[in-house]
Amino acid sequence: MMVDSGIQPWLFEVEPYPGESLSHFLGRFRHQNRLTANGLGKMAGIGAVIGRWERFHLNPYPTKAQFEALGKVVGVASEQLWAMLPAKGEGMKCDPIRLCGACYGESPCHRIEWQYKSVWQCPRHHLKLLSKCPNCGAKFKVPALWNDGFCSRCHLSFSSLANWQKPASTSKRDSQSDIQSPVKRIT
Repeated sequence: MMVDSGIQPWLFEVEPYPGESLSHFLGRFRHQNRLTANGLGKMAGIGAVIGRWERFHLNPYPTKAQFEALGKVVGVASEQLWAMLPAKGEGMKCDPIRLCGACYGESPCHRIEWQYKSVWQCPRHHLKLLSKCPNCGAKFKVPALWNDGFCSRCHLSFSSLANWQKPASTSKRDSQSDIQSPVKRIT
């Protein structure tokens, strides 16, 4: 039998990056505080939705009450949490997970805009987004698991992937066909 001592758990705060996806932020917060997705959901009193949100499964969409409760636990205003979700009316591509190595080198986080259906290139660097490691071919894991910023199979750093990305062409159809083509191989 557990006795409620009234002592609240002490958690490390994690500051969100501008444009960071909810999945990546929740993963960083959980990693820093050694929490499971279910553990974080229980602490916030919102149940097992954290794991779904980390995989970009937003149906049903998070509620205001859920984000207010989560915000209290993670120390982030609910408005900041809403900003980590896709804009209203923007379609999401849950799989494959995509990234821009140049952006990751500037700010080590997964950006929500990379998962938009309408986005196939980095709007800032005009490079084609990668959906798998160009060195070993491993698909990128969900951003919540990007604790170290490396490929889960060959350990190539995400920030070095900019060297592998191709410039975006003017035709979406032409560029979609070779998004995943490796430029060079590290041995």
